[in-house]
Parts: sequence; structure tokens; C-alpha cells
Amino acid sequence: MPVNGINDWLDVLIVFLVALLGLMLWLLGTAMVIWFERRLIARMQYRVGPIQVGPWGIFQSFIDGLKFFIKEDMIPEKVDRVVYVIAPLISAVVGMSFMAIIPFGGTMEWFGREVRLQIWDPEVGMLWALAWSSIGVYGIILAGWASNSKYALMGGVRASAQMIAYELAFGLSVCAVFLWNGSMKMSDIVTAQSASLFPGVPVLEWIPAWNVIPMFPAFVLFFTAGLAETGRPPFDLPEAEGELVAGFMTEYTAARFAMFYLAEFMNMITMAAFTVTLFFGGTSGPLTGIGVIDLFLPGIWFFIKILCFLYIFVAFRGSMPRFRYPHLMDLGWKVMLPAGIFWVGATGLIVAMRAGVISGGPGVLDVLPWIGGVIVLVAVAYVVGPFLNDAPPPSEPDDDDETLAVPSAMTGV
Repeated sequence: MPVNGINDWLDVLIVFLVALLGLMLWLLGTAMVIWFERRLIARMQYRVGPIQVGPWGIFQSFIDGLKFFIKEDMIPEKVDRVVYVIAPLISAVVGMSFMAIIPFGGTMEWFGREVRLQIWDPEVGMLWALAWSSIGVYGIILAGWASNSKYALMGGVRASAQMIAYELAFGLSVCAVFLWNGSMKMSDIVTAQSASLFPGVPVLEWIPAWNVIPMFPAFVLFFTAGLAETGRPPFDLPEAEGELVAGFMTEYTAARFAMFYLAEFMNMITMAAFTVTLFFGGTSGPLTGIGVIDLFLPGIWFFIKILCFLYIFVAFRGSMPRFRYPHLMDLGWKVMLPAGIFWVGATGLIVAMRAGVISGGPGVLDVLPWIGGVIVLVAVAYVVGPFLNDAPPPSEPDDDDETLAVPSAMTGV
């Protein structure tokens, strides 16, 4: 009994240490991403960015966070105080809970036991991610509703419509990966991508079996929907500064505003980590079997891959204009949703042929070019289609049209 009791407490301690390590890495990474984005955007705009606090201004995010939490927290009148206070907490908790299933390192030996650097590895890890990505928008909607402000309410309504439009394509792309790998468990997906895509072929054996190669259409859908889910440019309609002041965050100050700000960048890191895990091998990488360094290589590869996607996120913000709202909805409903449904069906067909469930048909390699050709035709149809509509030419206005009359206030009459 004492031995079992010690083992039980040791298991709890290991889980607590892994969770604490993951939380500290995510919080520290969030602060560094804020600094990274400010510096990179400044360079893209021929500015300097933060340079005073610490070397290269690296501690500026920590000083800003401290300032937020010591400022006076002002609550406007006529707000729903309970919902107003809970909304930023929901956004922050969702950002922290999403990363629980992401493996962020390899396997190490702690207290005589092999421990994988992953807080939780459930059998339905993909469903966990989809559930939390759906819950995250509740904080934004509740903030817009409780603020009693037209700008905040409009931001919340935009966030809800955007989430519904892109959540379907997001889920379909994840479903395609599940069909291809045959598992919803994050560790199984990473393990499946650690092998070679062409085993036994000397020339091509070095190509890893990352899902981005056979599942490239799913990756495009996932990455685009992920940008919309996190509210990053060019999909930042819920907090469009030029239209809605600060959107759903307009009436928030001090620590509560910092929670929304923290959740946005934490979701950015989590989405990058989720993309790396599903499509780019997660913690897998080359240069194995070199002794003690093998303990840290998985974490290093994972960090490098995440950094590449964070750079893409920031570059999009600095170089792409914001979508107009009708274009945003058209992309989600008319392009991404049909493409997601088609690709899930095509993936199921390929998996069934590979497993021998469907016999007598062409091989997988014979089917793939046809599927790629259909995807190209569908994409071209969506791009060229609007230009083929026979819209009537605009009618010429009459000279005596009253709508063209110059107002008397402008003529001085």
C-alpha cells in the first residue's frame, strides 16, 4: 500500500510538472510573440519598434503586461457586470486549455519513468481541439453583448457569424487528416509522420511522411480557417480598428483588456502548434541518434516549425488588407465549405482503395491526378465564374435627375 501510494503521488507530481512546464512555455512564448510581431511589423514599415527595455527591446512585453495589471480597472455604467467580468476569463482559459493536447517535446526520463512532454493525450484529441476552438468565440460574443455598446455588439455579431462560416471548413479539414492517419490521438498522428513517405526508394527515402504532402488541400483549408478562427488579419473583422474602434474590446481596460490581448496571441501560438502537429510532423525531425542531444531535438524542431508559421502570421498582418465582410462570408460558405466536403469524400475514397475495401478500381496513384485536376477546375470556376455573368450595363442617369443636383448649401444659394 505505501508503495502504491508513493507511485500515485509520483504520477500526480509528474503530470503537474509537465502541465506547469507547458503553461510556462506558452505564457513566455506569448510575451515573446508580442515582441516579435511588433519588431517585425516595424521593420516591414521602415520603423524601429521596441528597442529601449532590455536588449533589442525584448522585455517590452513584460513591462506592458505589468502596466495593464496595475492600471485602474474601469467598468462602464449600464453593462451586464457578471457577463462583462466573465467574458475575458473565458477567452483566456480557452487559449490555455487548447494547448493541453499538443506534444511540445520528446520523451524524457523523470524519477525513473519515461515521460512524454504532453499534458494530455486522449484518444479523441482532435475532438477536444474542435470543441475548444468552438467555445473560444463565446468570450467575444459575451463581451460584445455585455458591454452595452454598438461597436462592441457589432464585433461580437461578426465574430459569431465568422466562426460559424469557417468552423465547418476547419472541422472538415481535420476530419480528412483523421481519415488519412486513422487516429484522433495526437501522439499517433505525430508518429505516423515520422516515417518516410517513400520507404524502400533510395532516391526519395529522405522525404518525410508529413501530412502536408498528401493532404495539401486539407492544409490550405485548415490554415485559412485557422486564421479566421483566431481573428488574425486579413480576417480580423470582429476588432476592425478603422470601423469599430476596437470591436468587442472597446469598453475593456486594464487587466481585462490584457486577457483578451493575451488570448489572441496565445491562440495564434496554439494554432501554429496545431498546424505543425497535424501537417508538419510535430516534434519529429532529422539528425537523430547523436546521444544526449536527442532529448532536446524534438523540442527544437517543434520550436523551429512554430516560428516559421508565426512569421507567416505576422507577415500576413503587415502585408494583406482586411477582407470586406461579404467577401469573408462568400469565401467561407461558397468556396471553403464545398471544397472541404469534396476533399473529405476524396480522402475517404483513397483510404478505402488503399485498405483494399474497394477492389477492382484504379490504384491510388492513378486516382490522385484526377482528384488534383478536379480541384483545379473547381478553383478556376470559382475565380472565373463571377466574370462570366451577363449583368446588365448600368443605366445612364438623366440630366434632370434630382439625385445629381448639387445641394444648395454647397453652392451658397
